[in-house]
Amino acid sequence: MNLSRRKQVNQSQYNHKKYRAFEPLGKTDRRWPDQQITQAPEWCSVDLRDGNQALIEPMTPEQKLQMFELLVDVGFKQIEVGFPAASQTDFDFVRLLIEEQRIPDDVTIQVLTQARESLIKRSFEAMKGARRVIMHVYNSTSGIQRARVFKKSRAEIRAIAVAGARMVKQYAEKQPETEWQFEYSPESFSQTEMDYAIEVCNAVIDVWQPTPENKVILNIPATVEASTPNIYADQVEYFNDHIARREAICISLHTHNDRGSAIAAAELGLLAGAERLEGTLLGNGERTGNMDIVTAALNLYSQGIDPKLNLSQMDRIINVVERCTQIAVHPRHPYAGELVFAAFSGSHQDAINKCLAIDRHNRQQHGEDYPWEVAYLPIDPRDLGRSYQEVIRINSQSGKGGMAYVLEQDYGLHLPRWLQVDFSPHVQQVADTGKKELSADTLYTIFRQTYLDVKNPYEIKNYATSRSNGTDELTVELLRDNHCIKLKGSGCGILDAFIAALNAHSDSNIIIIDYNEHTLGSSEQSQAICYVQLSINAQRYCAAGKSSDIVGASLHAVLNALAKAGLQIMQEPFRVSAQAG
Repeated sequence: MNLSRRKQVNQSQYNHKKYRAFEPLGKTDRRWPDQQITQAPEWCSVDLRDGNQALIEPMTPEQKLQMFELLVDVGFKQIEVGFPAASQTDFDFVRLLIEEQRIPDDVTIQVLTQARESLIKRSFEAMKGARRVIMHVYNSTSGIQRARVFKKSRAEIRAIAVAGARMVKQYAEKQPETEWQFEYSPESFSQTEMDYAIEVCNAVIDVWQPTPENKVILNIPATVEASTPNIYADQVEYFNDHIARREAICISLHTHNDRGSAIAAAELGLLAGAERLEGTLLGNGERTGNMDIVTAALNLYSQGIDPKLNLSQMDRIINVVERCTQIAVHPRHPYAGELVFAAFSGSHQDAINKCLAIDRHNRQQHGEDYPWEVAYLPIDPRDLGRSYQEVIRINSQSGKGGMAYVLEQDYGLHLPRWLQVDFSPHVQQVADTGKKELSADTLYTIFRQTYLDVKNPYEIKNYATSRSNGTDELTVELLRDNHCIKLKGSGCGILDAFIAALNAHSDSNIIIIDYNEHTLGSSEQSQAICYVQLSINAQRYCAAGKSSDIVGASLHAVLNALAKAGLQIMQEPFRVSAQAG
């Protein structure tokens, strides 16, 4: 194919002329640009429903329970736990929460259903015995859905919403032991004509007859983000001004990230009068994702507003989310990513160092409420369980980037990126003290003293492993002062089982952050080396271990990290079970 022909083909495939700009409302009386967010909204997590249905492999019941417990611990008071009418898995999970009384008294669960009687009936069956529930019913209202998907008129689509609202009310009356709150979503609200969206919602309100004491939630989603956030804010403000019984309505937003603006749209929507936000931890969801609640909440936090969510254990949040969703958090993810507080540039490092020195002085003089003002750091990394050692990082641009290359070439060490970052300050300290170039032998000595030759009170006497039904079992005997401590644990992998056993035999919270392993050579007699990064009581510790086999190297590495943390292992377990997770 010649060049001119290829250009013609490419131009026909990449054609902006087939798209049309989203038509704004033409609103001239907008007030939201002059507003300011001064308090946190009501948060509703939809990780277990919207976030779960977007996964290649939906969560197992065990993963769902881990996610639910994390959401409760973070502080969510409203949690959408599933679509019980859509799958037996969701139905059974909701029943487990209710029958095993796993829902705290201050938490309201929410379930989603389409406006169809068979699904509504099944949803209410799933909720039997629940103390307080938000029943969330929806149907799509946008012009494209009406014309091309359902082939129904405005009146017919409105009738579906009204019928669904009536059925929800009727079934709720049959279960008076439960405290019900109703929620309605005109799906694809942002692509629906505003007068029609309000018409449908008002028809639903007429059925439910809400009061200021028993409000209805009207959730107006940007199911597909199709416009800039300011247009969505205009829509929200228009809805806020024209919906009936406003004093009896809680306006909720559910934004998606198709244009990369889900958080911005939600924030501007709050300025426009919304009171509640639905989203997921770290933004998982259909297509490009839901609104990221972690980022939205920490945006408030950075402005001195209590987000009403506790995000101080970011390592745990990431660990659970990654394990349950099987989606890795990007290293540049706002606030949560491994590198978002990192400075590799020498000038940035210098500015941060100087600002941190002033900040320490100011806090000593004026207390911890003194305003945070540190160049390049919008919030204090320590608030999220990160340390300043992780902030000041060295790469080739700052003169120390060759250390990993030298250790690999001379000693066969393949340091993972996170260990290179942790190792850099130790190298820099020696380099700054000696005021000279460091040899390969000196680099290896620093590495060995920092990660391998750790003064450790525990010695591995022996260990045994087994595997059954996809679960790994580990039994290990440790010696300390000639006394034997026997540990048992199970998990997804030997290292996971060891961490479970250690958590059971200590009063600490140990989480695996990173783990890498390789052999030191190509022969069968070559030793294995393992590198680990653990979070121990919200503090990170890196260590390494060597042995004739990879299991032994892994156990040694973990014990070295525990020794650096000063953790004590007890003969008797602190916890009832040593199960992982």
